[in-house]
Amino acid sequence: MDSIAVTSSGHLRGTTTDGITAYLGIPYAADPAGPKAFQAPEPAPAWDGVRDATALGATAPQPPYERPYDVLLTNPLTPGAAFLNLNVWTPGGSGLPVLVWLHGGAFRNGSNATPAYDGTAFARDGVILVSVNYRLGVQGFGVIEDAPSNRGLLDQLAALRWVQDNIAAFGGDPGRVTIAGQSAGGMSVATLMSIPSAQGLFQRAIVQSGSAAATALAADGAVVTAEVAKRLGVASSVAGFSGVAIDDLIAAQRVVALELRQNPDPARWGATVISAGGGIMPFFPVIDGELIHERPIDAIAAGAAAGVDLLTGATTEEMRLFSIPSGMAAAITAEALPVLLGQQGVPPAIVAAYVANRPGLTPGEVFGDIVGDTFFTLPTLRLAAAQRRHATAYLYEFDWKSPLAGLGACHALELPFVFDTLATATSPLYGEAPPQRVADQMHAAWVAFATTGRPGWPPYDATTRPVMTFTHPDSLLVEDPRAAELALWGHPTSD
Repeated sequence: MDSIAVTSSGHLRGTTTDGITAYLGIPYAADPAGPKAFQAPEPAPAWDGVRDATALGATAPQPPYERPYDVLLTNPLTPGAAFLNLNVWTPGGSGLPVLVWLHGGAFRNGSNATPAYDGTAFARDGVILVSVNYRLGVQGFGVIEDAPSNRGLLDQLAALRWVQDNIAAFGGDPGRVTIAGQSAGGMSVATLMSIPSAQGLFQRAIVQSGSAAATALAADGAVVTAEVAKRLGVASSVAGFSGVAIDDLIAAQRVVALELRQNPDPARWGATVISAGGGIMPFFPVIDGELIHERPIDAIAAGAAAGVDLLTGATTEEMRLFSIPSGMAAAITAEALPVLLGQQGVPPAIVAAYVANRPGLTPGEVFGDIVGDTFFTLPTLRLAAAQRRHATAYLYEFDWKSPLAGLGACHALELPFVFDTLATATSPLYGEAPPQRVADQMHAAWVAFATTGRPGWPPYDATTRPVMTFTHPDSLLVEDPRAAELALWGHPTSD
């Protein structure tokens, strides 16, 4: 059955099934074509008549995932100029809470078309789900001298303003908006919490597997962008990049990303690019002195997101997604382990303690645990500790293990549990019978937080530090997990 919504740009036709209406591919900004691909987003033009919003829209230009991640991670690609679009799932009514989803993908992959992000279950449970596309790679996060930086974040801000102006037409309350994201999307949420131009656009925030410290200096970001321009034989400018076919831009960007991963030399790429992403990610939000003035974690600690309640968590073995399928873990020997980690600034005493605490793990698995704590667990704890001074913060951990050998509770594994979309999960990560009970519990926690600000367990405090652990067969609340081991880093949760 068709349904009509009236927005600031015109009428939209969605599709209603079992009481849930989906409006798909809605433009929230003008098409970023030609030189506009490297400028701030412009308002979406109005249209006459009723615009069809019954099919997913275009996705941002990006390369496919490299092997074997193209099998493990679903990433549909749909070319088209109108990729600054969003999807809305609503049960109808009025005054409903709203959850705005920002996808992950290392700021160079991902979209709102990923099947796991279907918002039907959120709408079924009374929360309007809005999923957003934003510019990626050089278009979104390349540092170009004659263009505004952080264009992907400017897109996200434009989408949040669209929500403020239009969500009431879908039954939502613009004063009950939660922003949520995973990985690069989680980093985006943490960054939005920290910047003045985002204040008032949301009231709650969920950061999953994202860091509030993952920003680069603009000068370092410019080094990566200049390397892409060099590969293309053009100037690192709006005119230079605008004259390049999009397929050529993506191909050059892909080559540079692979080179950085193979040789993550801070002297070549910029120390903050390497420290922020461990040599895996070439593109980041940058401290440009205009949109972002300092590291998000520092601004948040000072009260930039005062009053914004926070739900934040990570998976137990985040790094295994990157270290096991790639073969990296298998190549690490006991002798190489402290050397490799020493190059990343990890003291030998910490390496020795992790090895002693994990007698059954290989050196590569220990490497993954330490690096996973460095880039995910510790930043999550530090974010909660910083925000609890200014609002209520809740911590959780996702600990269900993939049946795929060695992957454990790896990065991105939790996504169809959050969205209650396990029925459509086709990745070998999930096996034949992933536990619906865990999805019921995790999805319900996100629904409760978006609706009431309380996910269902006690908030973080400096004494007990409760962490809800989602696992099978029974999720449980754990006080101060791994306290002694995390204290080796100078306990990140202390106030």
